[in-house]
Amino acid sequence: MPRKKIQVIEEVKKKYVRLVIESGKHLSIAQQAGISRETLRKWMNEYEDQVREEMEAEGSTSSVLSDNPTRNEMRDKYEQAMRLLGEKELEVAMLRSLLKKST
Repeated sequence: MPRKKIQVIEEVKKKYVRLVIESGKHLSIAQQAGISRETLRKWMNEYEDQVREEMEAEGSTSSVLSDNPTRNEMRDKYEQAMRLLGEKELEVAMLRSLLKKST
């Protein structure tokens, strides 16, 4: 019997997949998430295509700066990073709330 997927948890997984796509740093993202590289690899296999499609729809396929980034490029990447940070903080708060409710 397949396991029921919890939407909030699936979104958190997708956020980590997106961080890997944007940064290319599998090990540091796995450590940041507190998971093994193998678990992150499974998440990548499951969600990478979907996350890439979402990123293309948003118009942000990569967050890697060029060799000589312009001031506007740097500002855009900074704003993108701040948005991601805000989303991550919200996810942490939601997960903590769910944890409190489940105990």
